[in-house]
Amino acid sequence: MSRLAGAAVALAAAGVGAIGMAWWSRPATPPPLPASPDPVPATTVGSFGTRVSYPAGREPALPSPDGTPLRVHSLLRVDRPMRFGDYVWNESGVPAGGDTRIRVDLSRQLMSVFRGGHEIGTAVILYGTDHKPTPTGTFPILARARLHQSTLYDAEMPYMLRLTNDGVAIHASAVRRGFATHGCVGIPEDFARRVFAASARGDLVTITA
Repeated sequence: MSRLAGAAVALAAAGVGAIGMAWWSRPATPPPLPASPDPVPATTVGSFGTRVSYPAGREPALPSPDGTPLRVHSLLRVDRPMRFGDYVWNESGVPAGGDTRIRVDLSRQLMSVFRGGHEIGTAVILYGTDHKPTPTGTFPILARARLHQSTLYDAEMPYMLRLTNDGVAIHASAVRRGFATHGCVGIPEDFARRVFAASARGDLVTITA
């Protein structure tokens, strides 16, 4: 699956043409907010992901089911197809202090993590089967737990971010071809640790079909 191609399709659906994915130079702007201390970039795909940036005033907006759009200032450029277990995380140059938003695209099996409209992480995911589908919509993170044990399925759910009152959550999982969840969103453990550190209760997660 091509991650950048998937992003292009999503942005095209939001009204952004193919030219929106071209390289841009940002115009002169006031000094940016101080960047956060850069965690070491991490990846399984051989590249830390340079950025595709949009010029001020021409940033696309990704729609969400609740009508709260996500305005995108930059995307990670990932040049090779991502496979099960793959992820990229790179916060370099991204201003500190912006809101964290998580977007899950079930049709492309991809998650993107944004801070202040800049994509800082992306990964291939697992999701629910037809009998236990992953719900769509926009959900606030209700609870967080670094170590969590599911009482319903007697299974470990490290770096758990709970989204619904009936237990649907984002959590670390063995992301492999042919695997599925009972409705949760499963992500690689190293990626899950970074998502957990970057998010807080109340942050919004949008899941689209």
